Amino acid sequence: MVERKLDDQKLTDILKAVSDPRRREILTLLVQHGPTRVTDLAKHFDVSLNAVSKHIKILEAAGLVRRRTEWREHLIEPDMGPVSEIDRWFQELRSIWTQRLDALDDMLSRETGDE
Repeated sequence: MVERKLDDQKLTDILKAVSDPRRREILTLLVQHGPTRVTDLAKHFDVSLNAVSKHIKILEAAGLVRRRTEWREHLIEPDMGPVSEIDRWFQELRSIWTQRLDALDDMLSRETGDE
């Protein structure tokens, strides 16, 4: 089995970006509603447009959203591709636990077979 090392910095950036509840909510809104203007996103929050814009920039840096300009409007749209990094990491964790549980099962089977 060929194992691909996860890009630790990319995974760290993604997890940091979604560690904030407001950014998770922004991402959820974008997934639910599709491309949305920054000003329309800001209406969902009790903070300034500038604060929402800063959150969006963090999500952009992590690759979770893209900014598209149409005329004078800036539309923000989700990019769920980077979520595959998180999924790969969880797969790795599941694989480790599966191996450990299989080893424990083998050990317990041997012990009960010996008695």
